[in-house]
Amino acid sequence: MADTIIVGVSDAAASRRAVDWAVRRARDLGRPLLLSSVVGGAVGAVGEQELVDRVVAGREERVAALAAELAASGVSVEYTVTHGDPVRRLVEASEDAELLVIGSEPRGRGRRGQHGARIAAGAHCPVVVVPEADDVPRRGVVVGVDGSETSNAAIAFAVAEATRLGEPLRVVSAWMPVTVPGDFGVYPEVYLTDLEEISRANVDAVVQAIAAEHPDLEVEAHVDEGDPAGVIGDHAASAVLTVVGSHGRSGFARFLLGSVSEEVLAHLATVTAVVR
Repeated sequence: MADTIIVGVSDAAASRRAVDWAVRRARDLGRPLLLSSVVGGAVGAVGEQELVDRVVAGREERVAALAAELAASGVSVEYTVTHGDPVRRLVEASEDAELLVIGSEPRGRGRRGQHGARIAAGAHCPVVVVPEADDVPRRGVVVGVDGSETSNAAIAFAVAEATRLGEPLRVVSAWMPVTVPGDFGVYPEVYLTDLEEISRANVDAVVQAIAAEHPDLEVEAHVDEGDPAGVIGDHAASAVLTVVGSHGRSGFARFLLGSVSEEVLAHLATVTAVVR
């Protein structure tokens, strides 16, 4: 099961796009696929169980039909339909998975990807969140880098996906001066220059290392001033895939992504992978 790609299946519009994305990756890499659908929303009211049972039965019928359709196309696929908290169930399932793929929430429910952020924060494996369809021309795989261990894991994932998809890789880093309260005045030019040079040196080192190991991969370096989540989001707006790192899962951190990853998911611009 460790090489299985799990894809969450729901009634959301983005769910089928998530399935299609997972199927393409499963075919490309020869991975088995598990369709996982979790019916939630119950609160234990009197007479509720009968309704839940009908909903679960209806969902199982649809998921079984989808699994049969995919199996007929040559994909190794299994499925499971359960009832409970979708976030908890998918996080638990991720412990034995290589990758977890989910669709984003509908646009009308506040910030997009709220459940996606909670799942990505708790998951034991990388999580890919797939938005609803759009007609934006897309090119390239974007990866945000900051020199951390999670950044290194994101880079490795992004390199593998750019190679698989035949897309150029955009290595993106952002820099911004520390926020100073009050009437601080103008930042010293040498300070701003040094901040940019530190970021650029980090990106150049990453690009050189990638080029040495993957000479056939087209790699672009981008060092921009601004909030990291905003900068990554700007690049993501025209990308095929965006990859960001997240915090670890120990203690309270398992419920947090970090401001950059969380904001990128909240303003989901393209298919986005969160890697730890």
